[in-house]
Amino acid sequence: MARISDARKAERLNYAWRLLQRGDHLGEAVERMARDCAISARQAYRYLEQARGLKAPVAVSDEKVAFTVKLPRGLVRQVRDYARTRRLSLSELVGRALRRLLARR
Repeated sequence: MARISDARKAERLNYAWRLLQRGDHLGEAVERMARDCAISARQAYRYLEQARGLKAPVAVSDEKVAFTVKLPRGLVRQVRDYARTRRLSLSELVGRALRRLLARR
């Protein structure tokens, strides 16, 4: 079975939070969420339990996709070393660098 994205998890968690904010009883909320999100009652209950601890909805980030580029071997080595020393994933490091570059416009 495929895992859902972080964005989808955040959407479901926010839905659970809204159900609780409306004052739905837990049993009703479980049934409604299971039906509306096409998930099991057990999964719905887990989302609702997690949502109970929230003070506000969580931010929904963009879904991540693979983006393949070809770079010189030496540059790749430098990027990996830099990411390792800063304890960042390659995705996080490259994402930060690209956001900074695009913000210069």
